[in-house]
Amino acid sequence: MSWVAWVAVVAGVLALVAVGLGLWVWRQQRSLGARLAGPAPASAETGRPAGQLVAFVANPSKPDVADLRAAVRKAASEQYLPEPMWLETTVEDPGVGQARSAVASGADLVVAVGGDGTVRAVAEALAGTGVPMGLMPLGTGNLLARNLDVPLNDPLAALQLALDGTDKPIDVGWLRVERWESQMDDDIAEAADDLPDDTDKPRDHIFLVIAGLGFDAAMVADTDDQLKAKVGWIAYFMAGVRHLHGRRLRVRLTLDDKPVQQLRARSLLVGNCGKLPGGITLLPDAVLDDGVLDIASIDTRGGIAGWAQLFGEVVLQGVGVRNESAAKIGRIDHVRARTARIEVAGGEHVQVDGDIVGRAGVITARVDPGALVVRVAA
Repeated sequence: MSWVAWVAVVAGVLALVAVGLGLWVWRQQRSLGARLAGPAPASAETGRPAGQLVAFVANPSKPDVADLRAAVRKAASEQYLPEPMWLETTVEDPGVGQARSAVASGADLVVAVGGDGTVRAVAEALAGTGVPMGLMPLGTGNLLARNLDVPLNDPLAALQLALDGTDKPIDVGWLRVERWESQMDDDIAEAADDLPDDTDKPRDHIFLVIAGLGFDAAMVADTDDQLKAKVGWIAYFMAGVRHLHGRRLRVRLTLDDKPVQQLRARSLLVGNCGKLPGGITLLPDAVLDDGVLDIASIDTRGGIAGWAQLFGEVVLQGVGVRNESAAKIGRIDHVRARTARIEVAGGEHVQVDGDIVGRAGVITARVDPGALVVRVAA
């Protein structure tokens, strides 16, 4: 081959290399330009921008909700997320239908904006779906948020945690009223099924933190809403003082498949986790994802002295100290089970996560392990 032919071959190879290099540079420039330009192009499957679609189920009666809506849209825009869905609760539906609508519309995350009732309603709709729930707590108790270490007094920090956090499956508790369901008044349970509101057919009432009957439920039922709005959780304490001399319950308790126990108590609590307002840890062994419920029997005798000893018991167990003496006049006894059946002669007030749902004579409680996914700090 002559030197002219060799030059021609080399020139051809160099030309091909140059073309390939040019194509690679062009593709890199396009990729960089797309990242700098903003949101990614629409997905062929969904027709919306890539990134999580976030739905907010908000209680409009809570302060500053209107301002939060603008902050939510701004945060989504700054993070190149699709336009968020904003769904407000109503008197007829406290959030169950809105959360279900969000899931049906393809929401990747549903954030409950409100108090414990809104959280229960959203959780009712999301349990078993795998769609995670975020929290923007705006209530008095904010029970689940406390147990998940979600910021309580900074809604925007809570929002950022919901957007950037880690998904964590937690257990869900279900309380079923076996006797006198027709006397229940739980808007969340009623919105979750097609039964008449006044049905006597047993239905489930969701709880994520603590359900109970007796002193604690009577205290919640007697709490003044206006006072609660002014002084927060302290209003519960003030209502509780009025019930210190209430009657002790006669309870028949059945745990799992064990024999029936008969006991006397001021309150019987069934918990999924144990942190309460005021820095109180009522159920120190309760864990949100252990697949069991923690049942606490609370009893006092001897008037104010018994209540004083009980308060000391609660404070001490919160720091890991247990008093196992059988002679106590104020005591809290703990057991664990997957199911519990509670019978109370004459019926008693029942509360779920701080919401009074009525009076019941027989209730059962069960745990649904890992049924709800929540967003927590990474």
